[in-house]
Amino acid sequence: MIMRLSAGAAMGLALLSAPALAEPVKGAPDLTHNALYKAAKLPKVACKLNKGTSTASTKKYVTTLVGCLNKAWKPAIKGFVAVKVEFKDADDKESCSTGMDVSGSFSEICATRIRVRLADDWVKARNDVAVFTSIVRTWGGVVTGQTGIGKAWWALENDASEAVMNEHNRRYYLQIDCFSGVSAKAVGRQVKDWKPVVKVPEFWKNRFHGKTANRLYWLDKGYKSGKPGACNTWTASSSRVA
Repeated sequence: MIMRLSAGAAMGLALLSAPALAEPVKGAPDLTHNALYKAAKLPKVACKLNKGTSTASTKKYVTTLVGCLNKAWKPAIKGFVAVKVEFKDADDKESCSTGMDVSGSFSEICATRIRVRLADDWVKARNDVAVFTSIVRTWGGVVTGQTGIGKAWWALENDASEAVMNEHNRRYYLQIDCFSGVSAKAVGRQVKDWKPVVKVPEFWKNRFHGKTANRLYWLDKGYKSGKPGACNTWTASSSRVA
C-alpha cells in the first residue's frame, strides 16, 4: 500500500473528506468544485510590513502579516475562523507536524494556530523574502483546512499507483503555491519575479512541488487573478501539475 504523504504544516486545519478514484481527479467535489472557487477577487488590504532586524520587529512583522491575511481571506471562506500566531521559545526546535528538530526559523500549522520559531536566519536578514514566503505558504494550509480541501486531499485513495498518488500530491502543493500568489496580491506585495520565492526552502523536504516551470505558472496565475478560483489544480491537465 502506498500511504499518503504526511504534511502537517499544510494540513493542520483540514475538516472534511471525499474520495477520488482516478486521474484526473473525479468524484471529489470538495477538490474539483469547492465553493471557494466561486469567491470574488480578494479585497486589497493595506498591510504595512517592516521586518527590521530585531526579534521584536520580526515578531511584529509576522503578526501583522497574519492579521492582513485574516482580513483578506475572510470574505472568501464561509464560516471563516480567524487564525492567531503563537511564537515558540527560542530553544524549542521541534516541529509539531513532523516531530523533527529544525535549527532555523520556520512556520507551520499546529491545531488551529500558526506556530512560528524565529532564529537569526529570519531576524537578521536584510530582506523579508524568506519570512514572507514561509508565512503565506503556511497560510495556504489554513485555506485548504477551512474549506475542506485539505481533508478531501488526505482522503484520496491510498491504494492507487505511485504515479497517481504523486500527481495528487503535486496538485495539492501547487494549489498551495497558487494560493500564495493570491495572498501576495491581496496584501499589496509587488512581485515581478517568482524565482526567488520558489528557491526559498521549506523546513522539511517536499518533493511534491512539481517542475519549477509549473510552480512559477501557478504562483503567477494566482497573483495575476487575485481570485481563489484561479487555483483549481484538481481539474488542470496532468502536464500542468507535472
